[in-house]
Amino acid sequence: MRTLGEILEISAGRKGGEAAIFDGFEPSLSVQEVAAIPDDRWLAQMTRSIFQAGFNWKVVDNMWPGFEAAFRGFDPGPCAFMDDEWFDALVTDTSIVRHGPKIRAVQENAAFILDVRKEHGSFGRMIADWPREDYAALLLRLKADGSRLGGTTGQYFLRFMGVDGYILSRDVVGRLIAEGVIDKVPASKKAMMTVQEAFNEWSRDSGRSLKEISRILATSTG
Repeated sequence: MRTLGEILEISAGRKGGEAAIFDGFEPSLSVQEVAAIPDDRWLAQMTRSIFQAGFNWKVVDNMWPGFEAAFRGFDPGPCAFMDDEWFDALVTDTSIVRHGPKIRAVQENAAFILDVRKEHGSFGRMIADWPREDYAALLLRLKADGSRLGGTTGQYFLRFMGVDGYILSRDVVGRLIAEGVIDKVPASKKAMMTVQEAFNEWSRDSGRSLKEISRILATSTG
């Protein structure tokens, strides 16, 4: 496995320098900032990421005010106890994307947030306290206990919330394969932990965040 510095040289050569690699790059939020995010915003971004998965992102963005109104500001309490009348109204509501299973996922993720709130005080607190060197386990937790939050959906969800982490895009996976970390898209717990170990080593050696490493890996191939 190459050092991150060696991979950075590959990226810089492809993109025309380190400045080009990090053009438009925004640092992740601090632990305190993540912990302060209200639970309704976590549910809102979960929903946005789920509806954007496999769909035109711009359409969802343009319809977002309708989503906020239809789901009543994404307060986890009411959403978790969505009754049949509300659900039936949502699946015929033209102000949102009318996708029954994804609408049901909002209810299921609201219940997930309420469960986390009982244990940690808030969903943001749980995310903020999660060890960065065990980020893969957080992704697995979202997949196991959340609804439709597996794969890159959960990864993009956390990225848009400002959490430091990586996205296992095609380009990132391509570099991980080239470095011998994995031999295909990681799907199992063992493969995810192997990926995490590689990111941890690169982070220890370079002092860079998971998000920075993710950008470097991506730009080395894509």
